[in-house]
Amino acid sequence: MNKWGAPVGQRVPDWTPRRPPPATLLHGRYCRLAPLVAADHGPTLWHRLCAPSHPRQWTYMPYDRPADAATCEAWIRSLAASRDPMFHAVIDQATGEAMGLAAFMRIDCANGVIEVGHLNYGPDLQGTRAGTEATYLMMHRAFDELGFRRLEWKCDSLNAPSRRAAERRGFTLEGIFRNAKVVKGYNRDTAWYAIIDYKWPAIREAFETWLDPSNFDSQGRQIMPLSAFARRC
Repeated sequence: MNKWGAPVGQRVPDWTPRRPPPATLLHGRYCRLAPLVAADHGPTLWHRLCAPSHPRQWTYMPYDRPADAATCEAWIRSLAASRDPMFHAVIDQATGEAMGLAAFMRIDCANGVIEVGHLNYGPDLQGTRAGTEATYLMMHRAFDELGFRRLEWKCDSLNAPSRRAAERRGFTLEGIFRNAKVVKGYNRDTAWYAIIDYKWPAIREAFETWLDPSNFDSQGRQIMPLSAFARRC
């Protein structure tokens, strides 16, 4: 209750606005995330992300797959110039090649809210440890390095793979925002997911246990799925 007897939320003592994500590398065991630089990452992203992927993969993106290398180069330059969304190249540690894209977006430092989005992985990154670790590295930066209170994940409600990925990573569905957008001439109902700060320590433990090399056999197959570690935590 406030002094007039009206109900209010829990007090947040000593809250101060958070600083925005820095343009620095994020290092993991299987991948690293680098702030997107067109000259460094553009050619590889054409070969690893754009050229080999099926157009269906781009259905729920707000843009279409680049038609050729020149179009891809111009597109990557436009993404690299953006500060919100703030794009990163997902780089495979073993090959040193950029394999996909990920971004921090809707960066609300005043309230400690940030979103991970524009996740767009090439065929060789999909379903891999590196692809999962990329999201973990962004979570770690948001919560542990920067002290944000809330991390969001949003997608088209019909995008079943994205919704499965969000739930596998510990995000909680908070609702469906109906008629939220018009994308490429089609209605989009948005599925709205989030992790809040006090849930993060258990989710972080699940990620770190799953990513440990001991959880994979000699062929690189997982022994226990991430969802099982999340339930245990």
